[in-house]
Amino acid sequence: MEAIWTEKYRPQKLREMVGQKQTVERLEALVKSGSVPHMLFSGPAGVGKTTAAVCIARELFKDGWQDRFLETNASDERGIDVVRVKIKNFARTLAVGGSHKIIFLDECDALTRDAQNALRRTMEKYASTCRFILSCNYINKIIDPLQSRCATFRFLPLKDEEIRRYLEKIVSEEGVKTEKDALEAIIEVSEGDLRAATNVLQTAAAFGRKVSGKEIYSVARSLFPEEAREILVLAAVEGDFQAAREKLIKVVNSGGLGGEEVVKAFHREIFSIDELPAQAKMALVRALSEYAFRMMEGASERIQLDAFLAEACALSPKSAQRTERGT
Repeated sequence: MEAIWTEKYRPQKLREMVGQKQTVERLEALVKSGSVPHMLFSGPAGVGKTTAAVCIARELFKDGWQDRFLETNASDERGIDVVRVKIKNFARTLAVGGSHKIIFLDECDALTRDAQNALRRTMEKYASTCRFILSCNYINKIIDPLQSRCATFRFLPLKDEEIRRYLEKIVSEEGVKTEKDALEAIIEVSEGDLRAATNVLQTAAAFGRKVSGKEIYSVARSLFPEEAREILVLAAVEGDFQAAREKLIKVVNSGGLGGEEVVKAFHREIFSIDELPAQAKMALVRALSEYAFRMMEGASERIQLDAFLAEACALSPKSAQRTERGT
């Protein structure tokens, strides 16, 4: 079975990481000094937080790093028991061949408040034998006492050029044939997430044919930019609710798309519609955020997308004319 490309091409050393230049320089200095504090990595998914933690362990502990490194995902085990049992059992034992171990707690913003308070006490108690690296997407969900005990490192979304160079390396190594628009499509749908970009590329390449931009949007389960733009123009410019709704239903059903994918595609295309004035674009973004929130809270995706299209149509001067004509 072929290796997963996200693991096959995962950097082994800090200097090999993609982007995050300033953060990497700070981490390299800490590793070189041998004085590593508790750390908090914050930033969006797929930008190198887990890779950085693994690289630190590799460079500090060399060949025996796996025996002195524990990785656990807090989104899988959110409660206080993961701190009281799994983390504490690892932290209380002495490291073989060295003085410290590292516990990497991924997505710790998913931990309950009680679990975070228990973690704070565990960090204090076992500071002589263990260092903690906490990772989160939303730093505001981490309690202040935990933040104050860590050196904070912010990981930024990767730039398009950084993702492009990384993908070109994989394409060259794997012998993947791509059309001109393929990598640009991957960069657009991945939105700065290198892990997502790599997975999309591998999935598209698995078909064994030349990878095209159209295939990338299909694999990523995303609306084609032209389709998203057409629907928005029909609604917000032409004021034709019925045509916009019929087009949306057609592309959603044919592509098996969910509400989140549609919202993201609309958000990407709103700003490129020249026929829309700035005020209309602002109103569309506000409306889109409201309906996206409702879908996240469990409301019907189909009804919320219809409601968004209705609100978009209300922005068009042509909508009133259609209403008067009864069309």
